[in-house]
Amino acid sequence: MQKKSISFYAPLSCQNRIINYYYQQIQQQQQILQHIQAVLPVALAKQTRHCLIKDKKLTIYTDSAIWATQLRFYSKIILANIAQQSCEPVDTIQIKIITESTGVSLQVARPAKIPSAATIDIMRNDSLNVSDNQLQQALLKLSSTLQRLSGKR
Repeated sequence: MQKKSISFYAPLSCQNRIINYYYQQIQQQQQILQHIQAVLPVALAKQTRHCLIKDKKLTIYTDSAIWATQLRFYSKIILANIAQQSCEPVDTIQIKIITESTGVSLQVARPAKIPSAATIDIMRNDSLNVSDNQLQQALLKLSSTLQRLSGKR
């Protein structure tokens, strides 16, 4: 007798209050994001990626510090618009930048430029002539790190 395989989609098709709650939260965040994007200029609206309301604070996520600065200029307009749209009261706005540490990044990582072996040797030799002991140690440590990294190329 052959066993019938259980599909993964079967448990997801069942009505689950927890999953429904999270879907509602996602839909609410998407609606709020659309309202925020509606009051912003087109170029700035394209740079607002996500938003979240928690503890009377609206958090908006964007790609870079430049766009974050521009969004701060519109904070009063955004707060006024969100007060009409959201069922939760919002007092403050926090703007965050999406980076590699958050797991999402649209920028391509650039490789480090390691100086040539001759340049590293010059740095090491010149650091021995520095009178400040702390600076001398820092330059020696830098030259040894660069030498180690140049060997990995």
